[in-house]
Amino acid sequence: MKRVILFLVMFLLSGLVCGAVEVVYPRAQNVTINSGSTFFVGNSDSEFKINGQTVPRNNKGAFAYVVKLNVGENVFTLEDSVKKQIYKITRPAPKTYSGTPSKQIDFTDYKTVMTAGDTVPMRSTPVDAGINRLSVLPYGVMLTASGEKNGFYKIILDNQDAGWIAKHSVVDIKENPAANLKGYDYIDTDEFYTFVFHLDKKVPFVIEEGSTMVLKLYNVKDNSPYTMEFPYAEASGSKKLYGYSGEFIGNDFIWKIRKPLKTDKKHPLKGVKIAVDAGHGGHECGAISCFGEKEKDINLLISKDLRTELKKRGADVYMTRTHDTYHGLKERVTSANEQNSVILISIHGNALPDNLDPNKNSGTSIFYYYDMAKPFADCILKEMTTQLGMNNDKVRQASLALVRNTNALSILIEVGYLINPDDSVLLRESDFQKAAAHAIADGIEKFLKYQDE
Repeated sequence: MKRVILFLVMFLLSGLVCGAVEVVYPRAQNVTINSGSTFFVGNSDSEFKINGQTVPRNNKGAFAYVVKLNVGENVFTLEDSVKKQIYKITRPAPKTYSGTPSKQIDFTDYKTVMTAGDTVPMRSTPVDAGINRLSVLPYGVMLTASGEKNGFYKIILDNQDAGWIAKHSVVDIKENPAANLKGYDYIDTDEFYTFVFHLDKKVPFVIEEGSTMVLKLYNVKDNSPYTMEFPYAEASGSKKLYGYSGEFIGNDFIWKIRKPLKTDKKHPLKGVKIAVDAGHGGHECGAISCFGEKEKDINLLISKDLRTELKKRGADVYMTRTHDTYHGLKERVTSANEQNSVILISIHGNALPDNLDPNKNSGTSIFYYYDMAKPFADCILKEMTTQLGMNNDKVRQASLALVRNTNALSILIEVGYLINPDDSVLLRESDFQKAAAHAIADGIEKFLKYQDE
C-alpha cells in the first residue's frame, strides 16, 4: 500500500514539473509565420532553455523570448529538467512581385456612380487604410468619377478637391448628380447647434474641425462646394470640441455640433454620459497574456471597475457589453451614440506583430482619430502613467473603428502589453485594474474641470 501511495505522489509531482513551462505563443507546436523573427511567450516556475539558451524570466516566471527565423523550417527545442518540447516554425519564401505598379487612368468621358452601401468611406488617397478618410457617405449619394486607380474611382468634388471611392462600393447610373439646395434651418438647443440643409438629392460632404467648423456640400448647382463656416469657439466660449455629426435623413442633411458641457467644478462628472467599451468578447478573445489570460476578460474587469469609479463620481455610464458576449464594432459605436454619450472609451490590452520584441515594448498608449480627441487622450495618458508608473507608450493617431466616431470624444486605451512579461504581471492583478480605472476617471475629471483652458 505504501509503495502505491509513493508511486502516486511521485507521479503527481512529475506531472507538475512537466507542466512547468506554459507557452501561450506560438499557439501550436507546428506553425507557419511569415516574418524574420518571432517570440515565445509564456510562463515557467523553473529554469528552462530554448535551443540550449537559458530563457530569462521575471520574478513571477513570465517570459518573452525572441528568436530569428530563416526561410524554411526552423526547429526549436524547449527543455527543462524533466522534458523536451519541439516547436517547428516554417517561414515561407518571400514572394517575388512581377507586376507593374497601378497607374491612374483618366476617363475621356466622365461617369456617374452612386454609393451602394450605408457607410462608404470617401478618402483623400486611393488607399484602403490609414488616416485618409474625408467622410463616410450613406446609400444613394451620386458622384462624378473622372478616373480610376488601385481599384478606386477618382471623384470630382470641385476644381481643387478630389476624393476616392472604392469601385466595389458604387454602382453606375445615368442621372445628373447635381442637387438643388432650397435653404436651411437653424435649431439651437441646450445640447447642440443644429443646421438642417434642404436638398433634393444626397451629395458628398466634408466636415472640417477647428475653432471655426467648416461644412462643404459638393455637387450643389451653381454653388459647389456650398460652404458654411460656424465660429464654434466664439459661439460656445470654449476651445474644446465635444463631438459633432453629419447625416442625411431623407434628402435633408443634418449637421449637429455639440455644445460644451456645463460642469460643476467640484463634481465635473456629475450627469456626464460616458460609454465604456470592453474590447473583444465572445468568440473574439483578443490577445493572450503570458499567463494565459484572455484579453477580453481583462478588458471587461477593468471596464467594470471604470464603470464603478465613474458612477461613484456621478457619471451616467453605459457599457457596450457587461458579459462575455460578442458585439460588432459598428454595433458598439451605434449603441453608444443612441445613448447620446459625450465620451466613448474603449478598453484594450496590447500585443505586437511577430517582427517586434515584447521586451522592448511596454506601457500605456492611447489611440484617437479626430483632432478634437487628442487633448482628451493626452490628459488621460498623463494621469495613467503618473499614477500607475507605467511606461508612456504615447498618444497615437490611428484609423480604428471605435475612435472614428465623431459624435463623442472617442479614444481607445491600451492599458498595457499583455505579452510583455512585466506588464502581464500587472494586468492580471485586481488592485492594478482598480488603480487603472481610478486614473482614467481622474483624467476625465481634469479634462472636464479645465475644459476652457
